[in-house]
Amino acid sequence: MIPRFAVDSDPAELAAAYGRDGVLVVEDAIPSADCDALIERAHAIVDAWDPAEGRSVFSTTAPRHASDAYFRESGDKIRVFLEDGAVDAEGALTVDRHRAVNKLGHAMHDLDPDFDRVSRRPVLARIAATLGIGAPKLVQSMVIWKPPAIGGAVVPHQDAAFLVTDPPSVTGFWLALEDADEGNGCLIAQPGGHKGPLRQRFLDRDGGLSLETLDATPYPADGFVPLPARKGTLVVLHGLLPHGSAANTSPRSRMAYTLHMVDGAAAWHPGNWIRRRPDDPFRGF
Repeated sequence: MIPRFAVDSDPAELAAAYGRDGVLVVEDAIPSADCDALIERAHAIVDAWDPAEGRSVFSTTAPRHASDAYFRESGDKIRVFLEDGAVDAEGALTVDRHRAVNKLGHAMHDLDPDFDRVSRRPVLARIAATLGIGAPKLVQSMVIWKPPAIGGAVVPHQDAAFLVTDPPSVTGFWLALEDADEGNGCLIAQPGGHKGPLRQRFLDRDGGLSLETLDATPYPADGFVPLPARKGTLVVLHGLLPHGSAANTSPRSRMAYTLHMVDGAAAWHPGNWIRRRPDDPFRGF
């Protein structure tokens, strides 16, 4: 059982639990009004999206997006990515656009005022400091849509495979914008799994993105536990912690906002797929 904490919990208890489990569940971390504001803003972004700009399908089970320039060039933009079952062979939407979205990404925290405001809430900076992240840099943000009946599964993975630093330093802040449970595809995680090795690295090699296997040891089939989360709950994920989520086959949506940071004291790998211009560097809180 993963313990649950309040925002005013003893920092020493938070740090100890995170060191043991590689995950923290902090309830009522962000007000419901902020969650509602981000949902409203996300829908407005989708309303304004022109499918002619790009209809990239994002899927962790069939990752064709790695070869798509619309994805590769989204590290400093806000773009819309679609579910695998939401487009036909010609790329046309087969469902309403608001039921077709897989996620938005990947610079929400820097480019949109509403997402910037929530991303830099003092509570997040305080938790980062409690966990020993001395020079946090916010590098990636996403709205994970998980629409009803079509929201795809996310295969177990480690965030440190996709945001590579030396030493590994990425930390994920996953915010439930709506109630998430086993019925609509809540997070699953392997407690203590962050003490294992980095299994893969996703890097740009000669102009193409590819996933390199470092350790082929499979994840334990029975080692994952569900992490149900009420709206406003913050789940903090160690970069080496294996985690994922099941598909959403329910009639309910399961929107979440994910923010990833790295420690600025660690070396950023030059082959990372996320790119920023020199005049637009990563910023902290």
